[in-house]
Amino acid sequence: MPKTIRIGCASAFWGDTCSAAAQLVEAAALDYLVFDYLAEVTMSIMAAARMKNPLGGYATDFVEVLTPLLRRLHDGRIRVISNAGGVNPQACAAALQAACDQAGVPLKIAVLLGDDLQPHFQQLASQGIREMFSGEPLPSACVSTNAYLGAPGIVEALRLGADIVITGRVVDSAVVSAALVHAFGWAWHDYDKLAQAALAGHLIECGAQCTGGNFTDWREVADYEHIGFPIIEVSADGQFIVTKAEGTGGLVTPLTVGEQLLYEIGNPQSYLLPDVTCDFSQVKLIQQGKHTVRVHGAKGLPPSDQYKVCATWLDGFRCTATCLIAGIDAVAKAERVSQAIINRTSQMFSQRGWAPFSEVNIELLGSEATYGQHGRRQDSREVLIKIAVRHPQRAALVLFSKEIAQAATGMAPGLTGLVGGRPTVSPLIRLFSFLIDKTACRLDIELDGQHHPCALPAIEPLETADLPGAPDLPKPQGRADASVPLVKLAVARSGDKGNHSNIGVIAREPEYLPWIAEALTPEVMVDWMSHVLDPLLGRVERWYLPGTHSLNFLLENALGGGGVASLRIDPQGKAFAQQLLEIQIPVPQSIADQLN
Repeated sequence: MPKTIRIGCASAFWGDTCSAAAQLVEAAALDYLVFDYLAEVTMSIMAAARMKNPLGGYATDFVEVLTPLLRRLHDGRIRVISNAGGVNPQACAAALQAACDQAGVPLKIAVLLGDDLQPHFQQLASQGIREMFSGEPLPSACVSTNAYLGAPGIVEALRLGADIVITGRVVDSAVVSAALVHAFGWAWHDYDKLAQAALAGHLIECGAQCTGGNFTDWREVADYEHIGFPIIEVSADGQFIVTKAEGTGGLVTPLTVGEQLLYEIGNPQSYLLPDVTCDFSQVKLIQQGKHTVRVHGAKGLPPSDQYKVCATWLDGFRCTATCLIAGIDAVAKAERVSQAIINRTSQMFSQRGWAPFSEVNIELLGSEATYGQHGRRQDSREVLIKIAVRHPQRAALVLFSKEIAQAATGMAPGLTGLVGGRPTVSPLIRLFSFLIDKTACRLDIELDGQHHPCALPAIEPLETADLPGAPDLPKPQGRADASVPLVKLAVARSGDKGNHSNIGVIAREPEYLPWIAEALTPEVMVDWMSHVLDPLLGRVERWYLPGTHSLNFLLENALGGGGVASLRIDPQGKAFAQQLLEIQIPVPQSIADQLN
């Protein structure tokens, strides 16, 4: 058994930089190289690609990036795990095999099958399935239907001798946890180790986001141009360090890693994964050296007996137009022009007997539109008008896309033309999430032309009583007679969970957390973020993580339908944390004096 395992992550999404894999292979002395490519919208894009071409539907970037590295991977015995297969992992494997053959590099490529439930859609439709958040019934037709598999299938592929494992939909962290389970021979009931492994995967799955990317204190991050992608070094007891390759840009500190710890999670004491239920509330992040952070303290409990399934379905069409308007009273002109465009095209729809717009979203970028009632810039002399619309008929939005141009000569002055030319009309994809019994998925590994069935480990029942209770929030001591913006006291990051968004807030010093918690109640958050919360279904939950002196907020129904369907300029809530960091937090004068 090795003492430690080194894993590097070279991709956070489909379209990430092509340079990270070479950086890690050349400079990091890795045992494993992992790639994460998939999001819900990516699955629908890949499904559409496969419908056009039976050989499409996977992350072509993966093959392009690995091809020049195949000899080094072979000679360095670096094994590769990736969900690049999307909705067509066999085609991805075939393309990579062709590259290996051409390069004369004998790497064994395995494919994990079993996540794709689209062939069984009619059977699922007869089961009365409901959306896990809204309770709505399953749509009559879906573009893609995929279960979030865990690590066992990947572990079996590694056991069978695969050098490269290609999967379809798996939970993002599984590409890392599978490597660790295989390397260290952990049992499937070693839940604390599995929780640490899941945390390790969660921290590096978004690539450079834990090495200084998307970090609140961005001025402290050196050399974005050559930012280092993350490396974890894990020991057999599950403890690990997060670091990056020597000589690369970026920053690795407890705060950069901590922001990623809270990124896109809900309840940190019950983070549900297919192989383990994680409790991250007592995790500690310790600076061990320059650009090196030690991580320990994750706890685990048995997983549930269900997989989460994400289906995507077509809900009409969408079109987004953007145009610049400049000059005196730009905001007022933009408001008048954008409303006139909608009114004009709505009347034309009515004349043709078409339904009205299903949804209209107008945002004036440059007027602090994303800040809602907190926006302060109404005096801008240039504004980008963004009009996003939805309609059940494609023909209606084609008409809309043509009629916008008339505004340039027939409406307010200063409109410089459409940015990017006439807008295109595209299908609007919505997400539908539900739970199924794990037995509904049959896992197979395809390797060397043979299929190897993979049985799931026996499941211990998860007892609700075993879930940890919420820790008590510390109470502030003293009197608050001053106030400072939250950014002085904390760093924060936000992201999406379907139609929900989370905002993680980490105190810069432990003594700041009581004052932050006293001020940032769920009620205050509802008020501050009311411009994004659904007026009927929007709500906010809050959790406390004592180990990292942090709070996690889940904003339910805050994204206008979520990343795959939202018409907003910020469909994934990426800017929510930036807005929150401006809120004033009452503190004692002594703290305010330290920070000024």
